[in-house]
Amino acid sequence: MHVPKWAIALNLVALLLLGAWALALSFGKNPLPWPDPGSRIFAASSPEAKAAIVELLSRHGVEERFEVNSSGILRSIMWDGTIVNYSPTAFTQKVGNASSAIGLVSDEPLISAQNAAEFLRSKGFKAKVIESAEPGMPVHFVITDAMLGTALNFRPPVTQMPSPD
Repeated sequence: MHVPKWAIALNLVALLLLGAWALALSFGKNPLPWPDPGSRIFAASSPEAKAAIVELLSRHGVEERFEVNSSGILRSIMWDGTIVNYSPTAFTQKVGNASSAIGLVSDEPLISAQNAAEFLRSKGFKAKVIESAEPGMPVHFVITDAMLGTALNFRPPVTQMPSPD
C-alpha cells in the first residue's frame, strides 16, 4: 500500500499542533478562546497601579495574555482569566462603586443578569441590574448587598464579544 508523502506530512503537522496545544494546556495557557470559564475582575486605583499589579502578578507566574482597552477602561487579561483593570470614576459610580466582579458567561447576558437579581431578591437580598454600563460592550452588572464591594457581571462568550476600539 502506497501512502502519499503529503498525507504523511499533513498528519505530522496535525500531531505537532496537537502536541503544542497539549503542552500549552499543561502550563495553564490555553491559546483557544474556549472553554470560556468567565473571569475574576479586580480594580486598580490608577493606570500606574494597574501596570504595577500586572508586573507583580507576572513575577509570580500569572502573566498577561493581552489588553482590551475601551472607553477609558484599561484591562489586562491574564492567562488564568483574571482581569486587572482601571476604570474612570464615572464608570465605577455606574456600577455602585464595586471594586471587583465575578464575570459569568451567558448566551443571554441581560436575561441571566435579570434572573440572578430575581434569585437574590427571592433570598432576601437587594439586587439591581445595571444594563450596558460600558458603551458598546454587552456586559450587564448585578449589584447586590449579598456581596461587599463586588458585582456580578454577565457577558457573552469571548468569541461573541465585540472587537475593542
